[in-house]
Amino acid sequence: MDMPLDEAASAALRAGREHGSLRFEACAIVNAKSGRCCEDCKFCAQSAFHSTGISEYPLKTPEEIFAEALRAKENGASRFGIVTSGNRLTRKELAEISIAIKRISGTLGLRVCASLGALSAEELDGLKASGLSRYHHNIESSPSYYPKIVSTHTFQERLSTIKTAKAAGLEVCSGGIIGLGETWEDRLDMAMTLDGLNVDAVPLNFLIPVKGTLMEGAPSIGKEDALRTISLFRLVMPARDIKIIAGRETVFREDQERIFRAGANGIMVGGYLTTGGQSFEEDMVLSEAARSIWTMG
Repeated sequence: MDMPLDEAASAALRAGREHGSLRFEACAIVNAKSGRCCEDCKFCAQSAFHSTGISEYPLKTPEEIFAEALRAKENGASRFGIVTSGNRLTRKELAEISIAIKRISGTLGLRVCASLGALSAEELDGLKASGLSRYHHNIESSPSYYPKIVSTHTFQERLSTIKTAKAAGLEVCSGGIIGLGETWEDRLDMAMTLDGLNVDAVPLNFLIPVKGTLMEGAPSIGKEDALRTISLFRLVMPARDIKIIAGRETVFREDQERIFRAGANGIMVGGYLTTGGQSFEEDMVLSEAARSIWTMG
């Protein structure tokens, strides 16, 4: 954390190369159920505790979800995630999502992921049987900082769901948000926690302060800090997928290829839950830049 940024990035890039983790992966998601979440996460535009003016709607139909997956595949995504607001889904909602997963995995060949809140072992087993390959459940920050950003559920609940998904034989994608006011020690602790959980992929988001949330006035993280954070996570977890998600365009702007020099190996394409991203064409150009960096050094 104290070495010059260029040295940290070079060390991270070398670690990724030595562990074979520098392989580009593009993910896409569908916001399948939006808004009115009963959790009080200070940063979230979908929390019912905030008034952000986002679009709110019930669960999309399996046909609508499939159409989004088809669009994602046509635009170069290799993974497709189904994301819903809230910490619990009804049995009927899970049945509808299972139908969508089965159709997507069976006909499109996409690897299907899901982020559906705190599910039981039985529910996760059922989703896996339908074709789900990976479950997404962020820890958001360090164990000690987590209570400062969420009070309606505990950090241990997050860990329990991750462990249950692992026990079900699913891959796990878990990361969090950088720029919530945490310290560098919190970031290191977060990375070490994820490493101890043996997660398969780590999505790093850089806070986009949303008007109407309790974080709307938070200062934006600087580019250099963001790059150092990516390198830190790569050095702690040299063999895992590290993907840069929300905030990529706003933090890095025209320097987005630098995330790959710092140790990242994946991105999310096609926009995020409540905010848009750049075009698929621009992201595919970025993918070629990543491969060039990893080949040439």
